[in-house]
Amino acid sequence: MQPFAHILLTWFAENGRELPWRQTKDPYAIWLSEVIMQQTRITQGWTYWERFMQHFPTVDDLAAATEDEVLRLWQGLGYYSRARNLHAAAKQVVQQGHFPNTLEGIRQLKGVGDYTAAAIASIAFDIPAAVVDGNVYRVLARYFGIDTPINSTVGKKQFAILAQQLLPEKNASAYNQAIMDFGAIQCTPVSPKCLICPFLGSCEALRQGKVGLLPVKIKSLKVKTINLSYVYIRYQKETAIRRRHAGELWQGLWDLPLMADMPEQIRGKATLWRKGIKHVLTHRIILADFYLLTATERPSLPDDFIWIREDQLDDYGKSRLIERLLDSLD
Repeated sequence: MQPFAHILLTWFAENGRELPWRQTKDPYAIWLSEVIMQQTRITQGWTYWERFMQHFPTVDDLAAATEDEVLRLWQGLGYYSRARNLHAAAKQVVQQGHFPNTLEGIRQLKGVGDYTAAAIASIAFDIPAAVVDGNVYRVLARYFGIDTPINSTVGKKQFAILAQQLLPEKNASAYNQAIMDFGAIQCTPVSPKCLICPFLGSCEALRQGKVGLLPVKIKSLKVKTINLSYVYIRYQKETAIRRRHAGELWQGLWDLPLMADMPEQIRGKATLWRKGIKHVLTHRIILADFYLLTATERPSLPDDFIWIREDQLDDYGKSRLIERLLDSLD
């Protein structure tokens, strides 16, 4: 075993996080944790993982659920395509008759990329496949002093090859979990614990004074600002919602009418309730105004809207923005 892997595993034995999905080899439970933890803090994701395992203890249970049930349980986690892909992949597994137990088979599941496939394969089936995520990029870039941009084609290939070379074949599960924990706990993006690091004497970034400069990432993301005006309608204790269409932001979740959906003759009757609520997503900043309309007759809306009792709103999966808007209502 290489010195890097040996030191990392020694650190992990003493400092690794105790997480419930690490107490099992059930590929379903492990896969569920990996999907939930993408773009999610451990403390928040832990609660959602337990909730899903309670409602859907097996992949068959998840596959048999409706999309509404899955999205409602996912509500608040964001990146809702993950929930839709999770549901679709569960159906794939059921159709196959078992959870795939090869790296390529796992990769064929809907929404599963290289990182998730490697994590499931190594942790559930002890397959020697190295994980490469943000934590791994950071640890390797700093330790080896690599300044190749991690989001470049050359960088992705370079780090993938290096990660696989460092992986001890007979201890892939522990090693992959160790390097992820090391990046999350020790070699953090900001204020890494360099002075008590087991690699204190061998880290190139520390030696060269480049810890804060690595890893390098090409900045190409353009954030778009979107302005929306929502209307909450109250008509005889009912309100109108619609399911967002395929390809739309928050696809599959339920939404309130926009001002543009309202008949022109009654737009002026809506009262401004909240103005300029800022909701930040990865690629977008949404500024939402929220209007309240107490109607004496049911407004005519596009055909994709349905009318429900106001006390039924919790039964429908909604985006976090809509949740925030509804929370401000009396």
